Formats: sequence, C-alpha cells, structure tokens
Amino acid sequence: MQTNLESFLDCTTPVVPSQFLPKSEMMKLNKLWHPWERENIDYFTLGDLWTSFDEWSACGAGIPIVSDDGQNLIQYFVPYLSAIQIFTSNSSLNCTRDRDETDSSETRDSFSDSFSDESESEKLSRWDGCSSEEGLSEQDCSWHPNARLGNLYFQYFEKSSPYGRVPLADKTFSLAERYPGLMSLRSVDLSPASWMAVAWYPIYHIPAGRAVRDLQTCFLTYHTLSSSFQDMDFEEDAENVERKGKEGESIALPPFGLATYKMQGDVWISDKMGGQDQERLFSMVSVADSWLKQLHVQHHDFNYFMGIRH
Repeated sequence: MQTNLESFLDCTTPVVPSQFLPKSEMMKLNKLWHPWERENIDYFTLGDLWTSFDEWSACGAGIPIVSDDGQNLIQYFVPYLSAIQIFTSNSSLNCTRDRDETDSSETRDSFSDSFSDESESEKLSRWDGCSSEEGLSEQDCSWHPNARLGNLYFQYFEKSSPYGRVPLADKTFSLAERYPGLMSLRSVDLSPASWMAVAWYPIYHIPAGRAVRDLQTCFLTYHTLSSSFQDMDFEEDAENVERKGKEGESIALPPFGLATYKMQGDVWISDKMGGQDQERLFSMVSVADSWLKQLHVQHHDFNYFMGIRH
C-alpha cells in the first residue's frame, strides 16, 4: 500500500504520449547525449507534455490520501510552471529578445568538462548550466563552450505570488506563442541539462468540511526533459512503474527532486515503513538542491520553500 507521499509523487507524474524515432533519425542524434545504442528510441514532444497537464490545470490533480484518523480523502492540487531551462543542440534556434518581458539577466558559463564513465545518478548531479536573474529570459543563445550542454534556447523563472499565476498548461501555451520550440521540440533534441520545476498548490479536498491538518502543504517537483535520462527510475516503486505504459505508447516523467512548504503534521510523512518517507523526502530535496547548485541557478520558489530569503 502506498503512503500519502508516494501517492502524491505517483499521481502528479506526467505521462506523455510517445512516438518511435525513425531509424534514419537515430544517426543524427547527439552522441554525447545519446551514447547508448538502442534498437528503438521513443520520444515525446514538449507540446504533448503541456497537453498532459490540461486536465490538472483546469480541475486539479486528485491525490488519494488517508488522514491520521483513517479518513479517506482526495486532495486536489493545481500545477504551475515554476521554472524551466531548455538546452538544444541546434544553434539555429535563435532567440529573439522580448523587451517587454525580459528583465536584466546575466548568463554565466560554468560548465564541467568531466563526463566519461559516471553512473546515471552522478551524471544527473554533475550537469552544469547557466542562470538568469528572473522572469522570461531568452539568452544570448551563443553556443556554450561545453558542447555537451548545448545551446540555451529558453528559460523562465516564475517570481509572482501564487495568486498572480496562471496554471501550467495555460502558461506554457502562452509562452509558446513567442517561442514555438516549446511546442515542437522533441525530448531527443534536448540536452540532459534541460529541466522544469512544477509548483503544486492545494485548492480543496473531498469530502469537504473535514478539518485535516497539513492539507495546506505545497509541493515543488523537478523533472528532466531529455531522453538521455529516460531509462532512469528515480526511486520509483512498483506501482509507479505500472503507470509508465508500454514502450512506444507513453513516457512517464517522475520527479527527481522535491521541495515542500507548510509541511507541519504527519499526513505526508508516514512513520510506517521504517521512516521511508522521511528518507525519501530528504534525498529528493538534496538532489534538487544539488541540481540547482550545479547549474548555478537561483530558483525563487525553491529558496522560498526552503526558507531562504534574499
């Protein structure tokens, strides 16, 4: 039986329709990002990823949980785009500076040249990138010194209060009007440094009227976007694996990192299973922190959730 934390991670994992990459296209892939020879490679488009958030954005994602006193509830969360960075291998994807929405930004190249025989988890924590101050920032788009990370096509860091945000699907479709690659790019086109963070804010629970502690908790989940990490499990349990779907039909993007806000009670952290929830939460927070440090990114929502004020 799943704990409430496992239920949240499972139910908020986007599952995206996938397609098989034609054999003729496999030879064109960046070998630094796809060094493993596979008979079949499936991928998804970013447009399909945003579409997978449609229902959650409109109605909320329902998470079955069990309260401290054994009540069965469904807690609903709405997803919001918190941050995203997209690196590609195509330097011709030129960005056009949007003066209305672009704040002053500074792009700092700080890439590691060491990439050889690391494990998947080591590679996940070693990717370096660049940071921007805030807001919608397309960068100078020059090819970075380390071709392993590719060209920074687009990045966005949300700084508005939760009440001033629009749900993830609406936000990404709006951004795509100016940055069409947000719809057309494929997961196989993206560098392993590409990622997004989703903020999940609670809206209501069913049955209503039951006062349950800790149902105001907010979550921040981190997801890789590149096919380079497609085969990684990220501590998935058996039930999560079942949600993945069959090869060639869908691809799941389970979170590799996590942060929480207003977690005060025991609803989300079970003392069963030998403290497994606590260990998992600590591990996922540590991985998220490591990822952001490697990229030299100041992620506003992460800092706020962790109580870091600048």
